[in-house]
Amino acid sequence: MSVRGNLRFFATRAFLLVAFVVLLPLVAGCMSFHQGSMPGEPKTATFANVEGARVRFLDSGGEKPAVVLIHGFASSIEAWGTVIPELLKAHRVLALDLKGFGWTDRPEGDYSPAAQARIVLGLMSQRGIDRAALVAHSWGSSVALQVAMQKPEAVTRMAMYDAWVYEAQLPAFFHWSRADGVGETLFGLYYKERPAEKISLAFFDKSYVTEELVESVENAMDRPGTVAAALAAVRGQRYAHVEHKYRKVQKPTLLMWGREDTVTPVAFGERLARDLPNARLEIYPRCGHFPMLEAKEASTRELVAFLNEVDAPEPVAPPATPGAGTNGAGNGAPIPKEPD
Repeated sequence: MSVRGNLRFFATRAFLLVAFVVLLPLVAGCMSFHQGSMPGEPKTATFANVEGARVRFLDSGGEKPAVVLIHGFASSIEAWGTVIPELLKAHRVLALDLKGFGWTDRPEGDYSPAAQARIVLGLMSQRGIDRAALVAHSWGSSVALQVAMQKPEAVTRMAMYDAWVYEAQLPAFFHWSRADGVGETLFGLYYKERPAEKISLAFFDKSYVTEELVESVENAMDRPGTVAAALAAVRGQRYAHVEHKYRKVQKPTLLMWGREDTVTPVAFGERLARDLPNARLEIYPRCGHFPMLEAKEASTRELVAFLNEVDAPEPVAPPATPGAGTNGAGNGAPIPKEPD
């Protein structure tokens, strides 16, 4: 490169750096959260106040065994449109918009999977659900795992579609966004850009990327507080600190994965199937990140069958030898087992 070329190169770099420094406070200053109702809110939507947030939820199915549905990043209850009707045949279904997404509040605060799990557990408690199966998609799977770790007795079994639960799954964009100011700038400039292109990456069959779908995503991103909440949720994804604990989750688990998923490749499903002691993995061909859509019939059939399985009863301890391992009465009665 000539001297003139070198000067031009460094001048361009200097200009970009100055522009970045100038734009950073302007973009960061525009980042704001939001609480309360939003324009276009469905008139039939139901809400509960949980952990300081107004949380939208759907609760149907009466007194049947409960299933809780946990959507993925930048998604909502609507992601379960193909699944809910089938589950209602034999289950009570509780679905929610996680904090920061759908029609739920976008308050300032903690958006980590652990914090979202507390919202799930709080809503379950308010709705009188002591135990439930968890069904989750993508980033929602990290929330489901946190629920199982925080309160294992509240979970009967888990099903996860294309789980997003490992540090190695995070793109460089997410790592850069952890830095103060940098994250605000990146999300302020790029989060809402080219939604159709981003959505298409999630599907093997691009015919699913309809104008209606793209428009619905654009409308959701335009709701107040959405960009700030999305950044907070990204900053809360610190899986390096928790992924070693997944081996402790003993619940029966069904993993469902699209073979052609480029968002979270099937290798991560194989890894999670190894990490979870009681998991099995089902892989669907010609399918991307949304098996509930692209492999609707097969994945829903697997899900319903899995949820209808009867859990094996807890083993009953054999009578103890008198004077050893008793409950203190000295009569050989077995020590009571802690409930799940």
